[in-house]
Amino acid sequence: MHIHILGICGTFMGGLAALAREAGHRVTGCDAGVYPPMSDQLRALGIDLIEGFAADQLALQPDVFVVGNVVSRARLPDGSPKFPLMEAILDAGARYTSGPQWLAENVLFQRHVLAVAGTHGKTTTTAMLAWILESAGQQPGFLIGGVPLNFGVSARLGSGAAFVIEADEYDTAFFDKRSKFVHYRPRTAVLNNLEFDHADIFDDLSAIERQFHHLVRTVPSSGRVVVNGMEESLSRVLHAGCWSEVRSFGAADSDFSAQGEPQDFAVVQRGQPGGRVRWELSGLHNQRNALAAIAAAEHLGVGVAQAAEALGSFQNVKRRMEVRARIVLPSAPQGSPVSVYDDFAHHPTAIRTTLDGLRRSVGVHARIVAVFEPRSNTMKLGAMKAQLPWSLEAADMAFCHSGGLGWDAQAALAEMGERAVVCDTVEALARQVAAQSLPGDHIVCMSNGGFGGIHARLIALLGGAPPA
Repeated sequence: MHIHILGICGTFMGGLAALAREAGHRVTGCDAGVYPPMSDQLRALGIDLIEGFAADQLALQPDVFVVGNVVSRARLPDGSPKFPLMEAILDAGARYTSGPQWLAENVLFQRHVLAVAGTHGKTTTTAMLAWILESAGQQPGFLIGGVPLNFGVSARLGSGAAFVIEADEYDTAFFDKRSKFVHYRPRTAVLNNLEFDHADIFDDLSAIERQFHHLVRTVPSSGRVVVNGMEESLSRVLHAGCWSEVRSFGAADSDFSAQGEPQDFAVVQRGQPGGRVRWELSGLHNQRNALAAIAAAEHLGVGVAQAAEALGSFQNVKRRMEVRARIVLPSAPQGSPVSVYDDFAHHPTAIRTTLDGLRRSVGVHARIVAVFEPRSNTMKLGAMKAQLPWSLEAADMAFCHSGGLGWDAQAALAEMGERAVVCDTVEALARQVAAQSLPGDHIVCMSNGGFGGIHARLIALLGGAPPA
């Protein structure tokens, strides 16, 4: 089969392309931003890439066009279509489908699908679950919205029955406004947490809860729903109806709970100690992610002790508190190094949990510097600007990139006083951070995009290696 993917350089669609190629299909694709590293990864797999969405790609005559949710019927100011190829596909009556639908029909069908859903922690928890199953010898397939360091790739078919997938609640395509995860038909569904997000497509929290309940409806009676016992929103989802076995985690009275600090804790299963996790990850959020993964893996017969032991060798995911550099400042050669981290946090709660986890790890006396850009659609719309000071409470200083926002970041952060600095360019932001850095600082750069290469800029400004 020849498939041509529209929007191939996105994390999800790029992973789908890799799976399709591994399955023996001919894969081509196009995107408006064909650039490294995704372009290099895809071309290394033998996938031909085309820059842009020109209508002449219709002449490729694939068996099916797979349409990413970046594609729309939008028009440019001059009235021409933003995606001419999509218009040509529709005019020609050519066969097309969405990414999640293609995945469901060609990869997930007749696999034991373990779907990890939630506002936060999907990528990390999915990676944990895949690693537990791998360590147990089950050779799972997976599709993850990041690159787990244990595997080095974001997607693979796997030879076992299990397939672990990050289950996103974002919409499927311009012609299918259901959440992506509705297509996956999991036998094991993890509901990690649920808050308001994606203000560009959801009106309120109840609209997202409705989509989560659509997911619950697809789990068979022999399946399992693993649910965070501390989330009222998820309680409402299950109260609307659940036809499967339920296992809870997180709360003291949950089926799976933790005793101890996030970096060294006992896993308690229904009141009985079942294993112990000792690892480098920090934060209560990662402790809960671990409990969710352990509860899901148990549904496939992996014991708690075995799962906990596997997590001891879990290496996390790229861009999840990834240390990019530790630099001794030239101005203070005898001082402690400055640590520069890259993190994907893009929602106020994710920012808060990331910084709280770091604070617990480094102690009350270390200085934490948060460097962030409100880049997600929800954040750019200003729907959560009032929560930003709350999300940054654990930081000693906060530097915000305000370029491209339609709201006043300075006003939103006003209550933080001199602890908050706002700049409208990445270059100016990096210079401000570097100028105010002190020995021993922990600088956390947070964005769900490339952040204008700020990590390399900062490292160079601080006296580390020059940017590549």
